[in-house]
Amino acid sequence: MKIVENNKKYLRDFIFLNEEWIKKYFELEYFDIDLAKNPYQIIENGGYIFTILKDDEVVAVCALINHNNDTYELARMAVKAQYQGRGYSSILIETCLEKLNEVNAKKVFLVSNTKLEIAISLYKKYKFKIIKQKQHPIYNRANIEMELKIL
Repeated sequence: MKIVENNKKYLRDFIFLNEEWIKKYFELEYFDIDLAKNPYQIIENGGYIFTILKDDEVVAVCALINHNNDTYELARMAVKAQYQGRGYSSILIETCLEKLNEVNAKKVFLVSNTKLEIAISLYKKYKFKIIKQKQHPIYNRANIEMELKIL
């Protein structure tokens, strides 16, 4: 297993895995389609895209979107269906937390949906706290926002 940071080579995989995941549970929205046109914008704006490779195959991805240099959004986490349940999401979260410490971030937040119980449980395991539980103003699929303050 190898974790790759901000490599343009894997941007198509990043979009593919995210769209596959979104379509499984929800519908693609304007912001998803817009991001697919230029996923590198995450990196250009000071964020990070992490890719987990297993034998040169992309198995999991996620992003840290920079909102103002001390606040980031943990977003777009997706694991290939055949690799789910093997701890790749935990590895991605831990990688993101290490990066957040490295860049002296003060907090990280995420938006999700309460029907994704396994994901919500995982975020709680890493001490994310619920800060809002209502329909998100941007994403139709999101109804919960969680946050973690970085010490």
